[in-house]
Amino acid sequence: MAIRCVVCVKQVPDTKRITGEAMKADGTVNRAALPAIFNPEDLNALEAALEIRDRVGGTVTAVTMGPPAACDILRQSMFLGADQAVLVTDRRAAASDTLATSYILSCAVKKIGADVVLCGRQAIDGDTAQVGPQLAEKLSLPLVTYVEQLMEVNAKLRLRRNIGTGWEVVDCPVPCLLTVMDTANTPRPPSIKRMMKYKKALAATEIAKAVADEMPQATDDAKAAEVEARQAALAAKGMLIETWNLDDIGADLAWCGRDGSPTKVHRIQSVVLAGGEYREFPPTDEGLTRLVGELIEDHTIG
Repeated sequence: MAIRCVVCVKQVPDTKRITGEAMKADGTVNRAALPAIFNPEDLNALEAALEIRDRVGGTVTAVTMGPPAACDILRQSMFLGADQAVLVTDRRAAASDTLATSYILSCAVKKIGADVVLCGRQAIDGDTAQVGPQLAEKLSLPLVTYVEQLMEVNAKLRLRRNIGTGWEVVDCPVPCLLTVMDTANTPRPPSIKRMMKYKKALAATEIAKAVADEMPQATDDAKAAEVEARQAALAAKGMLIETWNLDDIGADLAWCGRDGSPTKVHRIQSVVLAGGEYREFPPTDEGLTRLVGELIEDHTIG
């Protein structure tokens, strides 16, 4: 029984390098101010999909919604083992909240076709953990969250999920949607052979930019013909990153972007933590004795 897996991945700002320029005045993330990385738990979701394919066969497709630069994580997905990659990019999708994002991804997943959809538990730039459950609702799929182990894979999945105070084993029919935790597995390293092949994988937007840079004096018709030829050549080698806009996936624009996002940022406030009064004790036996004495005198201990 071969299983078609679709993994929703996201390129996110590296939140370990937050600066004062991380947010724009309108409340959206200033992605240009931070280096972009592969959302960590999406790597675990991708590894889970690859494990399913390794056990029972099938395909793994990585899909992301974002600007053309998000092709970087799609290539990384292919380095790790994904069979296909799809970029959903459209300026009309800008400023989408989780509701709009899950709607757009649901349209893309329906077009791809999937038996199992996998998402990371949450993205580090929002920490909402909402897109996976919302996506399951829009696709009318059974949902298992906080997956930390694939126990059995066949006509149904047997999964162990974390419930905070322990764990439970769940039998889930296929098709379904899973959200995967970082404790579920250790993502495999990229394959050198696949890196050598898929480092040249490109999306239509990247091809068009390369042609424009290489043929600045050419006519529009000549550029279009060259783009089409390069796309066909990459597609024949399985190295074309599919690029879809909102029209390609049949999305209703009323549910996309800022207009389709009920979440509004009311105010952004910078919080500065100021230090209070403190005492220093030398790292000696005498200093330790004084510290313990003061803690006992203040009834902090003892």
